[in-house]
Amino acid sequence: MSSRDFFKLSRRSALALGAGGLLATGMRSSDVAAEIPIERSNQHAPATEFQLGEFKVYALLDGSFVAEHPQDTFGMDQTSEVFDKASQDHFISSTKFRGFFTPVLVNTGTGLVLFDTGRGVLSQPQSGNLLKALATAGVRPSDIDVVVLTHMHADHTGGLMQNGIPTFANAKYVTNPIEFNYWEKLGPAANQSARVFAENVLPLKDKFDFINPGDQVVPGITAIEAYGHTPGHTVYSVEANGRKLMLTADTANHFVWSLAYPDWRVVFDIDKARAAETRRRIFGMIAEERIPFIGYHMPFPALGFVEAVGDGFRFVPGTYQLQLGNEDEQDRPE
Repeated sequence: MSSRDFFKLSRRSALALGAGGLLATGMRSSDVAAEIPIERSNQHAPATEFQLGEFKVYALLDGSFVAEHPQDTFGMDQTSEVFDKASQDHFISSTKFRGFFTPVLVNTGTGLVLFDTGRGVLSQPQSGNLLKALATAGVRPSDIDVVVLTHMHADHTGGLMQNGIPTFANAKYVTNPIEFNYWEKLGPAANQSARVFAENVLPLKDKFDFINPGDQVVPGITAIEAYGHTPGHTVYSVEANGRKLMLTADTANHFVWSLAYPDWRVVFDIDKARAAETRRRIFGMIAEERIPFIGYHMPFPALGFVEAVGDGFRFVPGTYQLQLGNEDEQDRPE
């Protein structure tokens, strides 16, 4: 199927739902993830479709995992009593949690833009689910026009290559220059993400466009500075027909421990103080403007809203808000 053919798909396409857990990123190292045991099942790759003006947006489940000892990752600076109470107050376990990996595809009507590529071969012997999720949406890897890397952690870059061959053969690549330069200088021996960068990203350097905050990937998709999680971590505003959506990548890594408590330290954040400041700025804006967002590690399909509550934010899972089509197409009550 060509990308032109794909633009003709109905909004009812791509709603194959699956269940179960798959793969894991690491949860122990302050620099990069170490492998943790994964829960396996016959994972059907969901691709959940949303409508944003004339754009179609697809949340693509690359995988899910269950891990123990969440305080090794979130709220590292809190006492166990504080962490336990916060978890109990939000009706979640303080000893176990489920995580998700959710790349996003945006069909602008003139091109297909993929944000991040999942874990790919890192999840061997069972590979990442991204390509199955794309197929569920009726998209082949060769249809992708642009691949945007929000940052270079391995769970976002692992799907760029298949056996040393670029997965998205016809795509150009976009990322922040600060981010690219940091990992290039770090060298492959530093950690797992640095190794995957050297193997998957660096060989594609000549195909990259480097954009700064305020620049557009394509019309309607604008880069926004969100540094701290990594030195050049970048999020994206998607806007079509006056409707907005934020793709927040790893600004928040958990719907409670990162959003309700934005100042809590997170093991993956390279600059933890700046990451906390960024969480407050980005989600403060999202709350004030009452716009939806998709977070890479939010509970699938990863769409939600936030409300400013107390000293943090309350996550409101998205339901059908972006599945009604354009507002002027809907029946309105008298």
